[in-house]
Amino acid sequence: MTARDSRLHAFRPDLADARLEGEVAAERYVAGRPARVSAPVADMRKAPRPDAGLNTQLLHGDDVIVFEEADGFAWVQAERDGYVGYVASGDLAPGGPAPTHVVMATRTFLYPGPDMKFPRGAALSLGSRVAVTGHAETRGTTYALLASGEALVAQHLAPLATRADDFVSVAERLVDTPYLWGGFSAFGIDCSGLVQLSMRMAGRDVLRDSDMQEASLGSPVDAGVDFSQLRRGDLVFWKGHVAIMTDAVNMIHANGHTMTVAREGLRDAIDRIGYLYGGPTGFRRP
Repeated sequence: MTARDSRLHAFRPDLADARLEGEVAAERYVAGRPARVSAPVADMRKAPRPDAGLNTQLLHGDDVIVFEEADGFAWVQAERDGYVGYVASGDLAPGGPAPTHVVMATRTFLYPGPDMKFPRGAALSLGSRVAVTGHAETRGTTYALLASGEALVAQHLAPLATRADDFVSVAERLVDTPYLWGGFSAFGIDCSGLVQLSMRMAGRDVLRDSDMQEASLGSPVDAGVDFSQLRRGDLVFWKGHVAIMTDAVNMIHANGHTMTVAREGLRDAIDRIGYLYGGPTGFRRP
């Protein structure tokens, strides 16, 4: 049988996605059922325990396939990037109305009705998806209404098909966002999450982890001995890390050094990172 990456294919010794029958060994195979993330952000963990490590996160409105649900956790595969893991069952709901709009603001609030003076409810991240059922105006501000009766500021949303012109500009809007291992939102994000979320907002769905991105994104770039061939939008990879070039000499990355999304000169980063992890392993142009 062909070796499969368990991050991207749902299989365990006792259970596997029915689509993998004949390709992986398991005691039984299930077709799975659709669900949608209803929480503002859903943590996807390595194991069905609240203390298990965080692998990635899903945003409000993301679609998943549920293969098993037990003891408060669901074993799922994300539809957009194929990532497999465990999320709290309470973070999911049946599909419901299809999303119509995407959050384009870095962060936005849900209100119990169309008025910014109402007590705020949850906050949604850039990239979250919602189903707008109507609009209302209060004191000159237009609100998008949801089936739940909740409301968001309409100018923070855009139709689902809207695409940012430049994924690097999206990443730049996230400067100072706290670093979070496995994070994938404007509340906390990691290096490959920054690449993935920024590209998603520009209309390109890419794989989640930095090793996957280095193996699949774009084409290799010969940076030259002085890195003079690099340009805005190129990606720089280290073992377990990725950064986005903002111009020929500077980059932006979510990193454990500043514990934020931060700007840094490429040469400074190479010198700083080198003693722990060595030099860059590659450069790619998406």
